[in-house]
Amino acid sequence: MTEELMSQEKFEELTRELDELRTTRRREVAEQLEYARSLGDLSENAEYQEAREMQAAVEERIGKLEAILKSAKIVRGTKTDVIGMGSTVVVQPLAGTDKHTYTIVGAEEANIIEGKVSYHSPLGNALLGKKKADEFSFQTPRGVQKYKILKVE
Repeated sequence: MTEELMSQEKFEELTRELDELRTTRRREVAEQLEYARSLGDLSENAEYQEAREMQAAVEERIGKLEAILKSAKIVRGTKTDVIGMGSTVVVQPLAGTDKHTYTIVGAEEANIIEGKVSYHSPLGNALLGKKKADEFSFQTPRGVQKYKILKVE
C-alpha cells in the first residue's frame, strides 16, 4: 500500500465523513431497508432494491475512506523556496501572458476550480522540486505545455 499525502485539514474532514457514514448513515440505510422489507415481496420491491444499492454505496465509501486514512501521511506546508506539498505557486505559460495560481495538494483534495492540483497530476508532478524563475514542461492531451514559475509561497 502506498502512502497518500494530505493536509491535516483534509485528514480531519475525511475522518469526520467516515464517522458520519459509520454511525448516522448506516443507521438511516438500515431503517430504510427495514421499512422496505415490511412492504412485502422483496423480488418486486423497488424501495428494497434501492435501499440495498444505497447500503452497498455506503459500505464501499467506508472501505475507501478506511484505506485512504490508513495510508495517509500528514504533510504540513513549510515555507521554502522549493515547491512541495502545500506550496502555492504562480505560473505563466511561456507562450502567453495569463497567470495561474495553484496549490499543490493530495489527490483527495484536488479541485482545479479552486486552483488545487494533486501532486500526482502531470502539472503537480512537474512543479515538485522546482523554484521561482524555473521553467518546466509537462505532457497533456493537447501536447507538451511549457511554463515559467513566477512566485512560490
